[in-house]
Amino acid sequence: MGASLILLLLTAVGYFFLANGYEIFMKRQYPLGYQDIIEKEAGNYHLEPALVYAVVKAESNFDPDAKSRAGAVGLMQLTPATFEWLQTKLPEQDAMDETSLSDPATNIKYGCYLLSMLGSIYSDRTTALCAYNAGMGTVDRWLSDRSVSPDGVTLNKIPYPETAHYTEAVIKNYKIYQELYDF
Repeated sequence: MGASLILLLLTAVGYFFLANGYEIFMKRQYPLGYQDIIEKEAGNYHLEPALVYAVVKAESNFDPDAKSRAGAVGLMQLTPATFEWLQTKLPEQDAMDETSLSDPATNIKYGCYLLSMLGSIYSDRTTALCAYNAGMGTVDRWLSDRSVSPDGVTLNKIPYPETAHYTEAVIKNYKIYQELYDF
């Protein structure tokens, strides 16, 4: 009788830790890093916070010092040239140099602005994410190619494997963030 009770108790405790352990593990893998900044800027630019977290996760895994081979910098991996161009679109403050991209608040603000801008240019989310990764000029060429985009809006295939992988990662991250945090 005592062994049965102990086994039942251990089973219940094990189940509890497995059920809650998975959520704890997932939240460590998909954190809400820079939460105040991300949620503020997502709100400022009418973006879903889950999407911004998903992009940051895919771009830098929340490392503010991340640098890519292409020269992209920071949490949302903006290139200095893109940052300079974006500053002409948001001229409310003094011009900043590329070292400002290492500042999480600046990087997230301009990354969110770019995401918002791309979302208004491209009605399809995947297409907008492709533009975030590969650039608007590249995506515009893809959209004009009927073998890649029969409707000129969505992409049936993404010609760059890196961009295809990137968009898949962001969409996967987005779904996980929505589920984990009820966004």
